[in-house]
Amino acid sequence: MDKIIITVVGKDRVGIIAKVCIYLSENNINILDISQTIVSGYFNMIVIADMTACEKSYETVDDELAALGRDMGLVITAQREGIFTAMHRI
Repeated sequence: MDKIIITVVGKDRVGIIAKVCIYLSENNINILDISQTIVSGYFNMIVIADMTACEKSYETVDDELAALGRDMGLVITAQREGIFTAMHRI
């Protein structure tokens, strides 16, 4: 399984989850787990997803998600699971 961790942060507005999920669906990226919250008007979401069926490279997906975020006034990042885990291990 080729897992990625996607984070979405920014000012809350209608359609954030929908646009991110549409992108993932159109690229055969399966959502394994998702959590979102709104804190003082700021949207925060973390998605654990499987890229196994995606035909695009990780780098392309990361770039396209970042561009989607910029278009929406958000910061969207994608990290490979191994890198994410290593960065957060203490």
